[in-house]
Amino acid sequence: MLKRTFASLVPAAIFAGMLAGCTSTYVSPVEVTRFTGSRAAQLGTGTIAVRAAPGGPDGTLEFSTYANAVAEELAALGYRVVRDEGASQVAELRFGRFINRPGEIRSPVNVGVGGSTGSYGSGVGVGVGIDLSGPPKEMIDSNIAVIIRDNATGQALWEGRAQFRASQNSDYASQNAAAQRLASALFSGFPGESGETIEVK
Repeated sequence: MLKRTFASLVPAAIFAGMLAGCTSTYVSPVEVTRFTGSRAAQLGTGTIAVRAAPGGPDGTLEFSTYANAVAEELAALGYRVVRDEGASQVAELRFGRFINRPGEIRSPVNVGVGGSTGSYGSGVGVGVGIDLSGPPKEMIDSNIAVIIRDNATGQALWEGRAQFRASQNSDYASQNAAAQRLASALFSGFPGESGETIEVK
C-alpha cells in the first residue's frame, strides 16, 4: 500500500511542476536609442508641452496614458510641463502596441516508445509526454518615440525611441505599466550617448 501511494505521488508532483512552468512570464529589457542635436545645452530647462507627433492620435485615452508618463519624466529632468502653445520646447510623441500571435500550434499530447510515436490511447505507449503549455503565449510589443524640438524654430534638439516585448500574462501587459516603463527607460541618464543603443532592465 505504501509503495502504491508513493508511486501515485510522483506523477502528481511532476504534473504540478509542469503546470507551474506553464505560468511563466517573459519581459525583455527595454531597448533604447537616442540622438542629441548641436544645442544640447537647452535640454532639461524651460517650459515644454507634450503633443502627438504629426499624424498621430491626440486626445485619446491611449495618448493621455503615454503623454502623462512622458510628462512625469520630463518634469523630473527639470522641465516645467505646460499645456499651452507658448512652451519654449515641444515633445512630439508617437507610441504603438502590437500583439504577436504565434502561427504554429504544437500538439498537446504525444506518446513515445523508444524512437517511435503513436496516438494517445494506443496501448503501446510507455512514456507519455504532455505539453501543458498549449499554444505559444501571445507577446505584446510596446514602443514609444519622442522628438524634443525648439517650439519657435522647429529644430530637433533631441530624439529617442524605446521598445520592449512582454508576454500577455506579465505585469506589463497593462498599457499604463508599459507606458511608464518605456518612458522611464527612454529618459534614463538623459540625454544619453548620441547614436548609442542600450538595454535598460
